[in-house]
Amino acid sequence: MVLIVGLGNPEKQYETTFHNMGFLAVGEAADKLGVKFKKKECEASVAEAHIGGEKVILSRPVTYMNASGRAVKQLMSKYKVSPSELIVIYDDFDLPKGKLRIRAAGSAGTHNGMRSIIGEIGTGEFARVRIGIKDPEVNIPVINYVLSNIRKEDYPLFADACSAAADAVIDFARGVGIENVMNKYNQN
Repeated sequence: MVLIVGLGNPEKQYETTFHNMGFLAVGEAADKLGVKFKKKECEASVAEAHIGGEKVILSRPVTYMNASGRAVKQLMSKYKVSPSELIVIYDDFDLPKGKLRIRAAGSAGTHNGMRSIIGEIGTGEFARVRIGIKDPEVNIPVINYVLSNIRKEDYPLFADACSAAADAVIDFARGVGIENVMNKYNQN
């Protein structure tokens, strides 16, 4: 079993904001796997897929970003998922826009959603896919930036990043080792 979590905020007004990269990417993964987010459970919107006979749970916490850990902890408990079976997709202000960085483990950095997850589950020892959103041309406070809408001219760049992130988590769910996923998708 694998639990794939895309971080974001649930309201329509946040749909195309930088902070919803995780929601967008896990949505892309669901599309590629031919499944829909039909269930609401554990404070999350959930889709269920099967890859090679294994169950894969895709989720979007509806707790808002800063409380994402509550939903992740509940989902891990319900589906009996260990940290080694968890992969989280989220935006990263410290990476250039459109770049992917995949890690097997790590800290929360400056990301409140990741801070919430690590605080709730008690470890940072789980895989993550970070989608870079930093734009050196924009000079506004980070909180305002992450909640602003993606510029239309940047849509193709972020669509490609979300597609690659979806491919990466699907590979992980197929049993491709995290080191191989990192080697394939990490961008310099």
